[in-house]
Amino acid sequence: MEHLFVISYDIAEPKRWRRVFRIMKGYGEWLQLSVFQCRLTRMRVLKLEAELREVMNQREDHILIVDVGPAEGVQPRVHSLGKAFETVRREAVIV
Repeated sequence: MEHLFVISYDIAEPKRWRRVFRIMKGYGEWLQLSVFQCRLTRMRVLKLEAELREVMNQREDHILIVDVGPAEGVQPRVHSLGKAFETVRREAVIV
C-alpha cells in the first residue's frame, strides 16, 4: 500500500544539496526548491531514508518526511497561493 509523503530538506552544503535533490527526483515530484511529494510503499520509504542518510551530514542538515496517509483517495487540506497544487498520481513510467 502506497502512502503520500511530503518531504522537505535543509541541506547546509551546496554539493550535498545537489546530491539530495538528485536522489529525490528518483522518488517523487518536485514541488518547490527543497520540497517533494512522493507516493511510496513502506519498503521504498525505508530505501529512500537509507540513501538520504548516506549523503546528509547528521549535525548540519535536516530532512523532514511527512506521511499524509494512504495515497489512493487522499485529499490533503492544502492552502496554495499561486500555481495550483495537485497530488501526485499513479502513472505508468516509460523508460
